[in-house]
Formats: sequence, structure tokens, C-alpha cells
Amino acid sequence: MSFWHRVFDYPDLSGSAVVAGRTAVVFVVLVVGLRLLGKRELGQMTVYDLVLLVVVGNAVQNAMVGKDTTLVGGLIAVGVLLFLNRTLAEVIRRSRRIEHVLVGEPVVLVSDGTFVQRSLDRQGITREQVFAALREHGMATLDQVRLAVLEVDGTISVVPVESTVFRARRHFKGLRLP
Repeated sequence: MSFWHRVFDYPDLSGSAVVAGRTAVVFVVLVVGLRLLGKRELGQMTVYDLVLLVVVGNAVQNAMVGKDTTLVGGLIAVGVLLFLNRTLAEVIRRSRRIEHVLVGEPVVLVSDGTFVQRSLDRQGITREQVFAALREHGMATLDQVRLAVLEVDGTISVVPVESTVFRARRHFKGLRLP
């Protein structure tokens, strides 16, 4: 067997379909699992979250390609992941309902200097994490905060009391361009 033949060895058609199918199942399970973890996991990643990410990546690699160790088998898995990621992004872009389910909406954590405990509990955010975000925004106490919001990307936005509030007749959740 020549060097190039070993480099570009590939699975047969049914083996390729199995790799593609396994990869699709792993992708769906990971999307659902990460969504269930909540928004905090995205923006507030800890060392433990990084370790989890690396270990999960290693674990699902074996689940996706199985015994197939060929270059083409790995490329099939990568291609399926890229295709599914792009497809999911497009579906989210086109459907408000799916966007709401998979991406979520911003959540108010502090309103007029008072914690919204129900939101903190539901999102798995501690008061200390909110205080850390306040310090990052240059605020030392809750009474300096008009609004603290957990954004859909996991970051916490803070609006100080002294900021100008613009009132509008209509509220827009987001700007959607055609």
C-alpha cells in the first residue's frame, strides 16, 4: 500500500453514511445539552467548563467516527458538523420561535437596585457573580444600578442609575433585517 493511498484511505459508502449519521446525532445531543445548561455557561466559562469542553470533544470524537480512523472519515464528520451548524444558524435566523427556544431572551437580574431573585435562581447566577459584573462596570453597590441584564450570550450588561432612559411607545425585542 503506497504512502498516498494510506493518507487518503476512506470508508466505503455505508461507512461514510454511518459516520455522518453518528455525527448528526452527537451534534443534536450537544446543542440540546448546552442549551439546557443555560446562558451562564457561555459568557462565564470557568476552568472547569474548559476541562469539560475538552473532555466532551474527545469523547464525542470516538462516538462520531467509531472505529473509522481514516482521514476521509474525519473530514466527513467535520463536514457534517459545519453543515449542521450553518443550517441551525439559518433556521434560528428565520424562525423567531426556534430562536426563542434555542437562544433565549435577555433576563433582568437587578432592577432599580434590587436583585430579582427568581431570575437569579432560574439562570443559576449567584449574587457574587452579579457583583463581579457590577465591579467590571465600575459600580460598587446595588443602589448605583438601574438595571443588570443577563444577555443571551451569557454576559451581564449593567445600566447605571444616572444613565438617561429613553421611553418609547413600542418595545422592540430586536432588529430584524430582511
